[in-house]
Amino acid sequence: MPKMKTDRGAAKRFKVTGTGRIRRRKAFRSHILEKKSSVRTRRLARDADVAPGDRRQIKRLLGL
Repeated sequence: MPKMKTDRGAAKRFKVTGTGRIRRRKAFRSHILEKKSSVRTRRLARDADVAPGDRRQIKRLLGL
C-alpha cells in the first residue's frame, strides 16, 4: 500500500508542538480590524489548542 500523503491545506493551518499538542490560529484576525478592540485583536493573535473532538481527524490529515 502506498504512503499516506499529508493534506497540504491542513499542514499550513496546524502545527504540532514538541510535546505532541496540535495548535491552530484563531479566526477573525485577517481584516476589518479597525472596529475590533486592541484587547480583542491581541487575544486573537494567540495560538489555541485544537478541540478534543477534532484531534483524531487532524492527526489523520497531517499523517501522524
